[in-house]
Amino acid sequence: MDFIDQLKQFSTRIAKMKDSIQTEEATKTSMIMPFFQMLGYDVFNPLEFVPEYTADVGIKKGEKVDYAIIDEDQNPLILIEAKCHDEDLGKHGSQLFRYFGTSTAKFGILTNGIIYRFYTDLESPNKMDDRPFLEFNLLDIKDGLVPELKKFQKSAFDLDTILTTASELKYNNQIKQLLAKQLEAPSDEFVAYILNNVYDGRKTQKIIEDFRGTVKKSFVQFINEQVNDRLKTALGSDESDLGPDEALIPESNDPDATEQKPKIITTQEELEAFFIIKALVHGCLGDHELSHKDTETYFGILLDGNTRKWVCRLQLDGRKKLILPDDNKKYINFSIDSLDDLYKYKGELECIIRRYIDNN
Repeated sequence: MDFIDQLKQFSTRIAKMKDSIQTEEATKTSMIMPFFQMLGYDVFNPLEFVPEYTADVGIKKGEKVDYAIIDEDQNPLILIEAKCHDEDLGKHGSQLFRYFGTSTAKFGILTNGIIYRFYTDLESPNKMDDRPFLEFNLLDIKDGLVPELKKFQKSAFDLDTILTTASELKYNNQIKQLLAKQLEAPSDEFVAYILNNVYDGRKTQKIIEDFRGTVKKSFVQFINEQVNDRLKTALGSDESDLGPDEALIPESNDPDATEQKPKIITTQEELEAFFIIKALVHGCLGDHELSHKDTETYFGILLDGNTRKWVCRLQLDGRKKLILPDDNKKYINFSIDSLDDLYKYKGELECIIRRYIDNN
């Protein structure tokens, strides 16, 4: 079984068991130790995977980190601080920070059994960075991060290789997170930056508020146009490359040709809705794809082109509606005033996709 398949199988197991786990110790035993075992470490061998590793901090003696992965010379390579699965990791980074500075370890991992944050000392030698260079969420596996996680497998572990890519990975992830945040809710600074290049008047707070919606809409449209251009380039001009729902309507000089036009016409508004939804859920798709299927009664968006895995249906003629499937194979009907309202349902759309992927 490939590593990514093992991860997805383990992810499904974690999702099922986490609510029945109540303590930090149970999290360690049922979730964290199996994870490192999956990476190839012998978690029951104290010469390799040391529980309660002593990491003296300043005048404090006997301070212990939950686990340490050590080399053949008994030097720590990775320090691991573990918390209960329902704890927020944000307040625990300082604890690992203290341990890191007193050891020769080059990596620190902070985890609650679901989220794994990987730290090193990119910004100042022997001083753990405030921000992780890699964050891996077992309940939201991003396929692009799997090769980075594989570098921490025992069989593939190479200190120089990981450090070489850690810096680019850290800032690449932070830039993507920043862009996603600005796409969701443009900040005053971002709007002002845009206005500095397109608006000659004074950038008062009222002007910034007035333009915030325009900036957000333009941002979304820009991304959609980029995706559209990529699709056109990939499809080319050969009609044989198009799917059955994307077939080109041939031009004709026949005056009766209007009578032969299909009843189903995919509108620009429907395509814009498709690209908005695709942008909203891109983070949870992994190696899966969204596609669309137009019918006489609705515009459907599918996962992997499977009609049994419809993510949502849109009715944009007249009163606009967004229809979502629920767990009982029924549907939930929402009224929307405009395509901008689709942003309100990002969480629901991602939940539907994860449900399909987990049930594969």
